[in-house]
Amino acid sequence: MVGRAAVRLSRLVFAWPGQERAVIRISSFSLAPGEQVFLSGPSGSGKSTLLALIGGILRPRSGSVTVNGVCLHSLGGWARDAFRGDEIGFIFQQFNLIPYLSILENVLIPCHFSRKRRLRAKEAAGSPLRAAHRLLERLDLAPDLWNRQVTRLSVGQQQRVAAARALMGGPSLLIADEPTSSLDADRREGFLRLLLRECREAGAGLLFVSHDRSLAEAFPVRLEFTEINEAATG
Repeated sequence: MVGRAAVRLSRLVFAWPGQERAVIRISSFSLAPGEQVFLSGPSGSGKSTLLALIGGILRPRSGSVTVNGVCLHSLGGWARDAFRGDEIGFIFQQFNLIPYLSILENVLIPCHFSRKRRLRAKEAAGSPLRAAHRLLERLDLAPDLWNRQVTRLSVGQQQRVAAARALMGGPSLLIADEPTSSLDADRREGFLRLLLRECREAGAGLLFVSHDRSLAEAFPVRLEFTEINEAATG
């Protein structure tokens, strides 16, 4: 185990199979426990690739990716998947909700796949179901919606369901990949306030990636992708 940053990257290099040129080359980067970081850069610059490396979905050519003290590339495939399920919550641009499930069933999914998140939800609220209820209420989703299929929700409501699912069971890190791109300005700002508040109160680190720099002012730490990715400038 190495020092307990929420995320630590060291001498990280990634290139797609069959390509010599690296698309990611980061000497060092860290995100402290509970820290909220806004990472901006144009579409196609490699931001989503970086998030896949931090999530253990992709493996680097060289260097290390450490999340919550665990070096991901030292884990086998099954162990890496299990760790991701225990410690990382994702909010995707397209939300990736299960269309035939209700709001409540979608939010409870992490507790079905991760015993640690199930136990943390039980410790926090008495049961995973109560933890889900509390999250949905705090994210302004009324109880009369909870059994509704997610396909019957507005885009803004689906986004909040995705945030509740990502926060369920207290992961140590949230990764948000362009999650506000389909919302108008008012809804973007409202969602961002809710997300930052929930991460702050849960003590979860947040890496929020977007090309929309108008959102940056809400974050205490703001970075341009080219500041940390040498491959983008070399």
